[in-house]
Amino acid sequence: MLSNRCEALDFQVMDLEKYLGEAVSDVDGAMDGFLPTLDERPGSIHEAMRYCVFAGGKRLRPVLCIAAAEACGGRREDAFPAACAVELMHTYSLVHDDLPCMDDDDLRRGRATCHKVFGEGMAVLCGDALLTEAFAVIAKSQASESYSVGEMVAELALTGGSRKLIGGQVLDLEGEGKALAMEELVQIHEAKTAALLTASVRLGAMSAGAGEDELEALTRFGHALGLAFQVIDDILDVTQTTENLGKTAGKDAAVEKATYPSVIGLELSRKEAGRLTAEAMEALEIFGEKAAKLREIAERMLVREF
Repeated sequence: MLSNRCEALDFQVMDLEKYLGEAVSDVDGAMDGFLPTLDERPGSIHEAMRYCVFAGGKRLRPVLCIAAAEACGGRREDAFPAACAVELMHTYSLVHDDLPCMDDDDLRRGRATCHKVFGEGMAVLCGDALLTEAFAVIAKSQASESYSVGEMVAELALTGGSRKLIGGQVLDLEGEGKALAMEELVQIHEAKTAALLTASVRLGAMSAGAGEDELEALTRFGHALGLAFQVIDDILDVTQTTENLGKTAGKDAAVEKATYPSVIGLELSRKEAGRLTAEAMEALEIFGEKAAKLREIAERMLVREF
């Protein structure tokens, strides 16, 4: 009996690996087609953009976008513009976060950050170009029966603006060196991390013409999963090495940034990650087996080591 269960788990892991590999390959192929080529002038900025976009990474957000679309009965191909757009917005945010005037980091996704390779000025412009390109890409979406292309563009714009992603970075910068309460920490990461993960699944659902109940359920899933992702990220920052993470370990503590371990401790942080993951799973109940891949991705995130 135990042997059968282990075999089933091994098959599930292999099946998820295959799914993730195919989804990442599809997204990378689509982004390669969307982005300007090196032959287009000025080639220097396009080289910087491609250096950052194709530096590796988990591609979590576009994969979630695709999985959400499929859970709502949509086609993967219809979700490609939204999936690529959220990844371009995410990459832009990393390029700018790493700048000396922000988090000042030299390593991202296992190699030198954009400003270390191309200079600070080019890195600023690279981030600007990636963000702008994200809107050009999502505008290539096909309208569904329930959502217009304009509604999808507006969803991305709200997520990337001062009310969410940028606002979260502002709160994060303003909180450095301060003793923040748990409520304040959650506010930062609802905006800085959870908002884009939530938009990823919402946009995937919108590309599939999801019903109101499906969109609301995926919104709750994305919010809980996004916070769980940040809790785990904070845990890994103090428990893993730079080599494992592909970015500088211990950076948050060095700049006295508020994190879940610094506010509630390591053990309670682990419990909070588990609680939030369970909350995300519960939100998927209305989908039944159609959300199997979303559940597997959430489970994988909870035990990740980088």
